[in-house]
Amino acid sequence: MTRFALLLLVVPLFADNTPLSLTLDGLEYRYNRAKTLQVTFEESYIGSGRPRRNERGELSLQKPGKMRWEYSEPAGKLFLSDGKLIYYYNPVSKRAEKLKLRESEDMRAPLAFLLGKLDFRKDFTDFKLKMDGNDKLVIAKPKSDKLPYTQVEFRVSPQMEITSLIVSGRDDAVLIFKFSNERRDPVLDEKMFKFELPAGAAWLETAEAGAK
Repeated sequence: MTRFALLLLVVPLFADNTPLSLTLDGLEYRYNRAKTLQVTFEESYIGSGRPRRNERGELSLQKPGKMRWEYSEPAGKLFLSDGKLIYYYNPVSKRAEKLKLRESEDMRAPLAFLLGKLDFRKDFTDFKLKMDGNDKLVIAKPKSDKLPYTQVEFRVSPQMEITSLIVSGRDDAVLIFKFSNERRDPVLDEKMFKFELPAGAAWLETAEAGAK
């Protein structure tokens, strides 16, 4: 093999060795190895003309496709995916709703990529990388224009943990998540991802909410 041919093989290996690429690869390496994941979350919703709403709870993920957002504030609120359907329960109205995962307009959807094989370059585009102290901020736009959000911003710790996520919606709403106490590969009970209608609750009458 000539030196020129060897150079052509070697150059591509280092051509994408940028801080952004290293950050994306590091996140993919960390989260693609995990089969289950649990984090404590704080959620803030800022909507046009609406008061800021602050909530908190615990998020549990299990691959492929399962997630459970169990709220402690407000107590009883639940957002759950069993891999095919999304269930939402509001303890105030005592109503439950069911939708297909791909049809959900909920802005928690950006975290759905953690439920499968994480591939930033497949799901997002127009990447930007900024430094904030020791943390990195990865800003990107979704490739699909059918999703309910226009931009996401991930805060990444030096240990390659996603510690916060800011989601900008198409309706100008902003959803902010802060994550802490990350646990990778905890043992999770399968029953966590099966929705059971609470006593005294009823299904919201929609096209998807038929079965009880």
